[in-house]
Amino acid sequence: MSDAKFPNSCPIPFSGGDIIVSAHGGGGRMTRKLIEEIFAPAFDNPLLRQLHDGAVFEGAGDRFAFATDSYVVQPLFFPGGDIGKLAVCGTVNDLAMCGARALYLSAGFILEEGLPIEQLKSIVNSMSRQASEAEVAIVTGDTKVVERRRGDGMFINTAGIGVVPEGVRISADRIERGDIVLLSGDVGRHGIAILAARGNLQMDMPVASDCAPLWRSVNSLIAGGIDVHFLRDLTRGGLATALIETAASARMDVSIAEAAIPLLEVVRGACELLGFDPLYLANEGRFIAIVRPEQADQALDSLRRIAGGVEPAIIGEVTGGEAGRLWLRSCIGIDRPLELLSGEQLPRIC
Repeated sequence: MSDAKFPNSCPIPFSGGDIIVSAHGGGGRMTRKLIEEIFAPAFDNPLLRQLHDGAVFEGAGDRFAFATDSYVVQPLFFPGGDIGKLAVCGTVNDLAMCGARALYLSAGFILEEGLPIEQLKSIVNSMSRQASEAEVAIVTGDTKVVERRRGDGMFINTAGIGVVPEGVRISADRIERGDIVLLSGDVGRHGIAILAARGNLQMDMPVASDCAPLWRSVNSLIAGGIDVHFLRDLTRGGLATALIETAASARMDVSIAEAAIPLLEVVRGACELLGFDPLYLANEGRFIAIVRPEQADQALDSLRRIAGGVEPAIIGEVTGGEAGRLWLRSCIGIDRPLELLSGEQLPRIC
């Protein structure tokens, strides 16, 4: 539930008279407030308290993970994917961040009256192809139709269940001082691809979303004998938000180096032009892995073998302490803390 998709522009702090005033925003202080003050107290139970990308539980001698996510991206089609591909990859990846291989998905569709059937067919076929690539079956679902101007074309919810290999335990409480932070590839590409698809950005060189399933990369670490302490995909709020929340959960400071973070020049240029911070831009095919220092190089080699032309990198380390803050060392050697944004730079990106 760490990346719950709820509106993110109601006032802080909450009070009895506060209301959610806009559907814009997503990953940041407000989402965390909603989880901590409304959802978590109401639904409190031991599995929910994990506050990870999914709930991990035991049954019939195996360990399983269960995750769910909803997708409201606009536009429905974008360079490198569409809402259907996103819906499959997103839930498969949430399970992967629990160390689980996805087995089965559900798919719930909210369709707006007037949606062209050809668009629906294209998106459903995209989901089918992506499910086949991820080796997961879509086994149940639901469809609802709402009136015109009430559904923005289409919303999709997917939920999934996966199995966790024996001996694997991914949890923030396993993070230790001296652990190394690995990043699976370049950041910011999905957010810029969505912005370009909306017609808000003219680019000489097209940027495709990084949307992709992540289990093969995660499994390369597990099968290679890497003792993975923690995993987190970099969706809403990007790399910075993921690491800020990770540091807070572990109650340990994390330090990363700006110069070590892979970033396409075209993404860097777009961010400089528009005033975006690429560290807070959404990704849909990237994750961080936190591992023991003595296994960092081996883990990096494992990711490289799966990456397919995308260069993973070691970007930082867990420095300890109890403040639980994220520090960025700039290219000129200045350390500064990074904070959660109160809203999202680009709403409706997943």
